[in-house]
Amino acid sequence: MTDLYLIRHGIAAEHGTYQNDDERPLTQEGDRKTRKVASRLKELELELGIILTSPLIRARQTAEILKAAGLSQQLEECAALAPNGNIHDWITEYKTWISTASKPLALVGHQPDLGNWAELLIWGQAKEALILKKAGIIGITLPLKGSPLANSQLFWLTPPKFLLG
Repeated sequence: MTDLYLIRHGIAAEHGTYQNDDERPLTQEGDRKTRKVASRLKELELELGIILTSPLIRARQTAEILKAAGLSQQLEECAALAPNGNIHDWITEYKTWISTASKPLALVGHQPDLGNWAELLIWGQAKEALILKKAGIIGITLPLKGSPLANSQLFWLTPPKFLLG
């Protein structure tokens, strides 16, 4: 078994304020709160092997904050984490990564995708029931062998307010 953390990007500029939605950055409040969440995760001694992030700026900024807090030394973009990304594309990467993993993996992305991915991993179907708040975290334990779909266990669902203190 290995642990996976699904982390939603922090508070970003309002939808519709940028001509290209992919370019919406974190707001000052989003940056501040995300830094506080990252600091609290470091205090909890969370160590990540790698952080994979959506290529969108708000997710990338969130992932960079997590890395700067010392949660991981590695950060890579993953196209499957963009909005409407395909979990099966990520699972292909996961199967390669898991063979060398010694620490948990983090995925930084968007809602409803991350919530749906969590449901697929845990229950095998997405019902849009798990809501991941901005800078919130879902922790899931994945199997080392076989498909993680409908074969994983939820161990953590935390809105940021519980980490902001």
